[in-house]
Amino acid sequence: MSTLLLLPGDGIGPEVCAQVRRVAAALTPDLTIEEAPYGGSSYDAHGTPLLDEVRDQAIASDAVLMGAVGGPQWANAPRHLRPEAGLLNLRKAMNVYANLRPAYCFEALAGASSLKPELVSGLDIMFVRELVGGVYFGQPRGIEDLADGQKRGFDTQTYTTSEIERAGRVAFELARGRKNKVHSAEKSNVMESGLLWKQVITDLHAREYPDVELEHILADNCAMQLVRAPKQFDVIVTDNLFGDILSDAAAMLTGSLGMLPSAAIGDPEKPGLYEPIHGSAPDIAGKGLANPLAAILSFEMALRWSLKQPEAADALLAAVKKALDDGARTRDLGGNLGTAEMGDAVISNL
Repeated sequence: MSTLLLLPGDGIGPEVCAQVRRVAAALTPDLTIEEAPYGGSSYDAHGTPLLDEVRDQAIASDAVLMGAVGGPQWANAPRHLRPEAGLLNLRKAMNVYANLRPAYCFEALAGASSLKPELVSGLDIMFVRELVGGVYFGQPRGIEDLADGQKRGFDTQTYTTSEIERAGRVAFELARGRKNKVHSAEKSNVMESGLLWKQVITDLHAREYPDVELEHILADNCAMQLVRAPKQFDVIVTDNLFGDILSDAAAMLTGSLGMLPSAAIGDPEKPGLYEPIHGSAPDIAGKGLANPLAAILSFEMALRWSLKQPEAADALLAAVKKALDDGARTRDLGGNLGTAEMGDAVISNL
């Protein structure tokens, strides 16, 4: 029997995770669901955003699904105890080094995109973002006092060959099952780590994946192309920082940040970490307005990648599509359904 660990977290996290629990009960009644404190709520209750026992529970699960972390009330907490630090520490502990972020435009939502419908109709991009290296984890980092009374903040962007190769392999393998094309995005023109990234991806492609089409693209040009002609992309592999930014930009092509799921995976025998890419949205938290589809679709990815239930994943994806085709919309999509009502719409189509 498989186990899913829910980490609802902060803001709208508990609201959207509640809909995941309802969908799971209807679709996969044999799935064991556990729940644990996490993020700012854990900091308030336990003095840390990630308890050691919760970290161990996550590693022992078959899949982990989190809601959201963070909020303005924790802005002055010590940096190492902020909710976001708990997320980074969990990713590191689970060694989920490849973040899969699909930017998929449901046909019913082509008109909800910030771009013209003809630019996004049929859009299907998969981002592979390296997740446990780069500037978010590099050392040294800090803020120091200078002799002239100023301060200096610094972070270190660093990558090794093996860190780049394992993310690249995920991208090339995914492309083989899609349109067989990978864009590798970096800043090799101004960054040494970007130059190494380009060299390693080039060598990996020549050595192991010559059948896959590879194009190198500078990350700033990639951002421009995403809003100029996004359907030119199939799989985009990039580092932690650029992946964070580019995938969020692509999210708006699909109609709403509330539509985008993500999967963080590593060793195939280890649990994956699944999460909607939206934040905790404190302005609407507790009001029952949040779009739960990103969380529900994150569960769909968990079914497909970690829980080994592809038929259930297909059924859930079809139910979401049918709900949207029938006109179900939360406010971010121009409708008036609440969080639970959108959950109802999906469940009724399972």
